[in-house]
Amino acid sequence: MFESLTEKLQGAFKKLRGKGKLSESDIENALREVRMALLEADVNYRVVKQFAEDIKARAVGQEVMRSLTPAQQVIKIVNEEMVKLMGSEASKLTNSPDGRTIYVLAGLQGSGKTTAAGKLARRFANEGKKPLLVAGDIYRPAAITQLEVLGESLNVPVFSLGSDISPVKICEAALKHAAKSGNDPIIIDTAGRLHIDEQLMDEMKQIKKAVNPTEILFVADSMTGQDAVTVAKEFNDALDISGVILTKLDGDARGGAALSIKAVIGKPIKLVGVGEKLDALEDFHPDRMASRILGMGDVLTLIEKAEATIDTEKAQELEKRITEQHGLTLDDFLDQLQQIKKMGSLDQLVDMIPGMSNLGGEVQADEDQLKRAEAIIKSMTIQERHNPRIINGSRRARVAKGSGTTVQDVNKLLKQFAQMNKMVRQFTGTGTGTGKKKRRKSKRGLPFSLND
Repeated sequence: MFESLTEKLQGAFKKLRGKGKLSESDIENALREVRMALLEADVNYRVVKQFAEDIKARAVGQEVMRSLTPAQQVIKIVNEEMVKLMGSEASKLTNSPDGRTIYVLAGLQGSGKTTAAGKLARRFANEGKKPLLVAGDIYRPAAITQLEVLGESLNVPVFSLGSDISPVKICEAALKHAAKSGNDPIIIDTAGRLHIDEQLMDEMKQIKKAVNPTEILFVADSMTGQDAVTVAKEFNDALDISGVILTKLDGDARGGAALSIKAVIGKPIKLVGVGEKLDALEDFHPDRMASRILGMGDVLTLIEKAEATIDTEKAQELEKRITEQHGLTLDDFLDQLQQIKKMGSLDQLVDMIPGMSNLGGEVQADEDQLKRAEAIIKSMTIQERHNPRIINGSRRARVAKGSGTTVQDVNKLLKQFAQMNKMVRQFTGTGTGTGKKKRRKSKRGLPFSLND
């Protein structure tokens, strides 16, 4: 995410760090590189100009010039101004106080509206609510079917009257159905076009008038950069949207749309799509996003992902088993790998760790290694997983063949597992050398304390 922009900004800051004191000329040179990096990232020109002026006004003051760490002060100012640019604070979805919350999703065809509707439905269902998906796109081939398939996979009802009835009447009927069935919130998927036209806007205005939505959320493809911002402005002028869902952010190496939309249209980004899976929808936090763009990581989001993914009961069971077994089994190891995979792709996770955002291809290699490790363990017998010492040469050859890997890959995995087991025994005090069990229990049920 934003890999290209992060790299260029870090290059500009690196030159500042090499200087003990900063002159106005040093700051101007750095800002020139920052401006170029933002323009190449497809950030709106007026936004870039104002952004640079705001930074310069603060950076040439006494705050920086007399600082013992002037480069750090400049980076701090850039970070604060970037947060302000994207909205300062996270903007949450609005819930209707009368108990009937209606979200209308609008945008061009191909922006990801239907998938975003499914992701929203999953989020609300997980919160214990009873969402209703409404198939309001009667024009795109298979749009209704796509929404029905998503609804079925989520066990969320989909309201549809086919493609022969106007979207306005479908939406009106959906509200009556929701009232009878007790569904709330109602998520309306509307039609898009390949471009903005009068018919599209008239239809959207009629839907708005008919259902009086709690929010109209504009769904934008972040990878289209300034095109997304331009279209968002036109939708906002016509419909007065309440916020933006920015999709495909995980594939956006530039970041132009994310950095421009709030400044250009005055409406916040509320949610971002960071993957194809239905759980890959996150709240948009300007401060966390600025931190990631500047290569400073996003520890809070990483912690939230871990807390949402890690099964506490399983972790406590694992701690107990480690003590009883004097270490991990390969089944335990496999389970830990699968929990890591649930948190998302490794490159996204690494981006959230401060100082790790420029690992690049190394992360992809590690992701492939995780897949190989999973295949290798699944090719072993139960006995082999619980007692790896019995895996001799012929067994290793069989496992390699069954997993589509090499004997060297199997050897590497077993060596890594042995090293990990040794470390776990040291942390938990379950080694057999002293005959004592110096077990230190973690509050989170982990095999060792994060402070160790």
